[in-house]
Amino acid sequence: MKASLKLRSQTSKSSLKLVAAYNSGKKIQIEVSDKSEGKELSSSKFVSEFKAKFGENLYVNTNEQRYLLVGLGDSKKIETEKFRRNIAKTIKSIKNEKVEVDFDGFSKKLGADKTLDIFLECLYLCDYSFNKYKSKSSDKKSEYLFNSKKITKAKFDKSNDKNQSISSSVNICRDYVNETPNHLNSEVYAASIEKDIKKNLKGKRVKVKILKKSEIKKEKMDLFLSVNAGSAYEPRLVHLTYTPKKSNKNTKHIALVGKGITFDTGGYSLKPSGSMMGMKFDMGGSATLYGAFRAAVLQESKNKITCILAMTDNAVNSKATMPDSIVKGRNGKTVEILNTDAEGRLILADALDYACDLKPDAIIDAATLTGACLVAFGTEVCAILGNDQKLVDSIMKSSKNVNEYLWQLPIIDEYRNHMKSKIADLKNIGKARMAGTATAAAFLENFIKNDISWAHLDIAGVCDSQSHLPYCPASGASGLMVRTVSDYLMN
Repeated sequence: MKASLKLRSQTSKSSLKLVAAYNSGKKIQIEVSDKSEGKELSSSKFVSEFKAKFGENLYVNTNEQRYLLVGLGDSKKIETEKFRRNIAKTIKSIKNEKVEVDFDGFSKKLGADKTLDIFLECLYLCDYSFNKYKSKSSDKKSEYLFNSKKITKAKFDKSNDKNQSISSSVNICRDYVNETPNHLNSEVYAASIEKDIKKNLKGKRVKVKILKKSEIKKEKMDLFLSVNAGSAYEPRLVHLTYTPKKSNKNTKHIALVGKGITFDTGGYSLKPSGSMMGMKFDMGGSATLYGAFRAAVLQESKNKITCILAMTDNAVNSKATMPDSIVKGRNGKTVEILNTDAEGRLILADALDYACDLKPDAIIDAATLTGACLVAFGTEVCAILGNDQKLVDSIMKSSKNVNEYLWQLPIIDEYRNHMKSKIADLKNIGKARMAGTATAAAFLENFIKNDISWAHLDIAGVCDSQSHLPYCPASGASGLMVRTVSDYLMN
């Protein structure tokens, strides 16, 4: 998708013009910058039947131009997310066109800056498809030219750069999550992220450190290695560090820790075949946090950011970890592994302990961790839990800034007791079918040390689209929560 600002000296003929239309309850109001066009549109017999309700669009042909009237209802009642969804639906309905946006008419309620951000964000988020394995695919894209008296070239370029940075990072998250497990294993995944950094984050003060199996052993990450024991591929721990231009003792340091299970069979606690389909998505936590890290780096965040991604698959062979095994974590605590399908928390446990040694101000982890999260929230809401209400509130504020849904669940002493083992320090599952999302977080809490603020995002429901959101693909990876976490890292 290509977007640019129409300069005053520029003359161009678009194949389609986007025009805002409102309904005040008495009559519709068409917001066209050219008054003669407005008169021509208003006199059209088709427009006389048009109500301009929110979400109702109308194509109109005149002798000179094709128009798409975008119904926005009552201008006083426009809300940010409803507007975003309506614009996204409109963009998705337009294929391979040269489009001129009569922009100023769209910005009556939300203002020019906010409206421009939403338009550009929708353009780039909707400009996504995963078709690399199709023998035939179309590369044709629409081009959008914004006609405005309110937006300067400098302001347009700044908004365009920001939204390209965020949306390209959402889209690379989607690419990783959509990639097939016969192509994306832990070794390939780590190398791919390193390649992206060298290509797209060059000169952005990002250091890359990738720990291989021998180095992970030296770190005594035996819980992580227990998950990798059945794999044909080596595990990888990707450690990324971004340092802002002006860094001093007051610079905040945020650590991100992501679960990167490139495919989850369940191990010896084997999943049924119906539940195994889609388990390529089990590395969604790592892809989400890499996307957020990438977006924040491209926008030159003022915070120091560490991104730690633990990568392996959870497969079965003669060396795979068996249920009833007891394994010691990096922090010295022993874990009774009662279910090898509760593997994500094991790799996160060692990765969180590793992150704590860096002594950041806060740690945020993300994982497609529990099926219980889908039962609780469906595919619309992400769960958040943590040990610091101020941190949780800050992340929830960011989710509201970008209109993504977060809901807090508690970690209480009863849940902590569920995770205690009779023959080890901990066990990796709680009571069957009971508070699975919260007890998993209660397990992870044991690996947070040095009184570090910590928040856990269970993205199991929102990672896979099945989406009601028009700016997400209809199926496959959604990329949700990249914008929330990147907003937090910026603000």
